[in-house]
Amino acid sequence: MGTAVITGAGRGLGRATAIRLAADGHRIVAVDLDGEAAERTAAAVGGEARRCDVADWASVDALAASLESCDVLVNNAGIWHFHSLLETTPESVAAVLGVNVVGVLLCSRALAPKMIAAGGGSIVNLASAAAWTNSPGTGIYPATKAAVISLTKQMAIEWGEHGIRANAVGPGLIVTEGTADRHSGDRSRERSRNIPLRRVGEPRDIADVVSFLASDAARYVTGQTIFVDGGITAGRAAL
Repeated sequence: MGTAVITGAGRGLGRATAIRLAADGHRIVAVDLDGEAAERTAAAVGGEARRCDVADWASVDALAASLESCDVLVNNAGIWHFHSLLETTPESVAAVLGVNVVGVLLCSRALAPKMIAAGGGSIVNLASAAAWTNSPGTGIYPATKAAVISLTKQMAIEWGEHGIRANAVGPGLIVTEGTADRHSGDRSRERSRNIPLRRVGEPRDIADVVSFLASDAARYVTGQTIFVDGGITAGRAAL
């Protein structure tokens, strides 16, 4: 196993992914805008921590310069603002696009050369089931995740000749620190009724699929999006 760089690794899906990939034998570089959170994750898995603003070119270039190698890149960092399209502000658009789309591009662009030099690697981008289902009150978040899916395909096409595989994972309703207030208690039970598997997801549900895509078991898989959503992109469950 090699070096796995995970953005947004300080908590939630990123932390769960760091734990899983460490268990697989990867050396973890936990990256987060919150440097202390990155340090906690790194300490938990015996890895290294880096503070980085994925939406900032200079910050990402500095991250890349600090690393000798990158065999797996998990572009997990993401943000969302809950409001309608009519309530969207310039600041909100810039922030969400900057992290969710530009951040994926910047990190991949900066670290792909290290994969090319090593003969290949795996990039896993975190999209969302929202790119397929959409929901009112989520602003441009679904559009940014649809862009991640398209960007993933572009990476697969452009970098495949270098042995780089690029795939995306689309989480559904997952309970993390950032979503617990929306997916807990009675609300969680109500939402579960609409999910074919009748439960909201856990971070490890996502981490396990990221692990697969990062592994040799997925050696002929690229340009794909796997929705890990209990079936909600297939349709609402019968009530």
